[in-house]
Amino acid sequence: MQITEILNQLGGLRSVAKELGVDEAQVTAGAAALMPALLGGFKKQAQAQPSGLDGLVGMLGNLGGGGLLDDVLSPQPTNVGRGNDVLGQIFGSPEVSRTVARNAAATSGIDPALLKKMLPMLAMLVAGFMAKQSMGQPAAPASGAAGGLGGLLGGLLGQGGASKAPGLAGMLDLNGDGNPLDDILGLASKFLR
Repeated sequence: MQITEILNQLGGLRSVAKELGVDEAQVTAGAAALMPALLGGFKKQAQAQPSGLDGLVGMLGNLGGGGLLDDVLSPQPTNVGRGNDVLGQIFGSPEVSRTVARNAAATSGIDPALLKKMLPMLAMLVAGFMAKQSMGQPAAPASGAAGGLGGLLGGLLGQGGASKAPGLAGMLDLNGDGNPLDDILGLASKFLR
């Protein structure tokens, strides 16, 4: 099961659409366009941690853990500052987030301003979901077990997952290594010069 389907079944995409005042189908399309870069960022972060997935789990806990998912799902306005903290950890630079949104807009046809608003909320949903999965808490719908955090990242990206995904992932993976994030970082570095 794709992560966007899981987040949709959890009600996360509906919550984002309601908070942003847009159609749920638009949020679903935006999530599909943004998700390869988000998951690539989490995978790269796990690979960069000295203790691998355990280090990523620790980072997720420091950022708010499963509470990130709960915050977006609550009827209260989402504190996107926490989502921006997640993005800062996985992308390292606000310019990378802006580049991700611009590239997703180019491939999806969705307004880049809307994608920039969605990005921290989606980062919170994914980080919260992964944190709950890593702690064995039931965050996934009954039909969508992701096999824990390693299974989620490995299954979605580890076996050439990014290159299997249509659209943004295939377009951003310029060097064909299966992870579009290194290519996004290269694009962003051009803007930072």
